[in-house]
Amino acid sequence: MPEVTMIGLDLAKNVFQIRAADAFGAVVLRRKVRRAQLLLFLSKLPRGTVAMEACSGVHFWGRQIARLGHEVRLIAPAYVKIP
Repeated sequence: MPEVTMIGLDLAKNVFQIRAADAFGAVVLRRKVRRAQLLLFLSKLPRGTVAMEACSGVHFWGRQIARLGHEVRLIAPAYVKIP
């Protein structure tokens, strides 16, 4: 798998959408992950920046993901776009 540098995470109630990009911005991974599998899946990815839409539950997930060694960035909903 190509080197992952940026991970976009779309939080939902049960199934989360994950998009990972390389240093050039090309999407190298698209995956749907259930809530129970999210932290295990992210722990297997190389450490990088995880960007999430700022919403009510994002702070809990941000702390959990930061414990795995990723850098967590919260972005405004107006700038979120997952192709």
